Amino acid sequence: MLIPEYIDAHLLVLNKPSGLLCVPGRGEDKQDCLSARALQQWPDALVVHRLDQPTSGLVVMARSPAVQRALGDAFAARAVHKRYAAVVSGRPHAQPLPASHALYPAMPQDGESWSLVDLPLMADWERRPLQRVDEAHGKPSQTWWRAMTAGEATALPAIPPDSTRLWLEPLTGRTHQLRLHMQAIGHAMLGDGLYASAAVQAMAPRLLLQAQQLGFAHPVSGAWLDCRLAADF
Repeated sequence: MLIPEYIDAHLLVLNKPSGLLCVPGRGEDKQDCLSARALQQWPDALVVHRLDQPTSGLVVMARSPAVQRALGDAFAARAVHKRYAAVVSGRPHAQPLPASHALYPAMPQDGESWSLVDLPLMADWERRPLQRVDEAHGKPSQTWWRAMTAGEATALPAIPPDSTRLWLEPLTGRTHQLRLHMQAIGHAMLGDGLYASAAVQAMAPRLLLQAQQLGFAHPVSGAWLDCRLAADF
């Protein structure tokens, strides 16, 4: 049974476990998914966005076509605040963005300094479902990142040596964007079966990526909803 993180007559916010599909896949063995489970409890639940199967965390679903359209428009307009927690291999070196950079005003405002990965992505057609960085043909893709402070990580479980807890905020929403951007700068996510080396994949029993914060204006009331989860790794 699903227990919503938030629910009203217009929408619900669910916590997807790692390993569960958001929507059905091809084949009888891929019919169990978050949307199917939600429909069993809320027959009006409609998909708005997705998380990768190995990613855990917050997913919003609409309860009417009008709200589904409004939420979809909010995601497309980058009016939804998304923050992910991850554990990556190595010790990424911060590269603060100069104030003159065009994207500097979009930096997350939490009193900390963030770095930006700005690498265009596209499908790697010969190795689907993988994506790849392609400077010539890829779609613009940007991800803000910073290491968690000692205060933010102090109550969380220990992580393997030579790994780092990060916050990630995607500006764009490309397939596998966070996973590939981290791998592209030399710090693949622990447990990543697509983009990490065998050694880094083996450092965790699952992909260490969680959609931990989701904020948006309620499409009916206009009130700001700020949903947050405790870390699950």
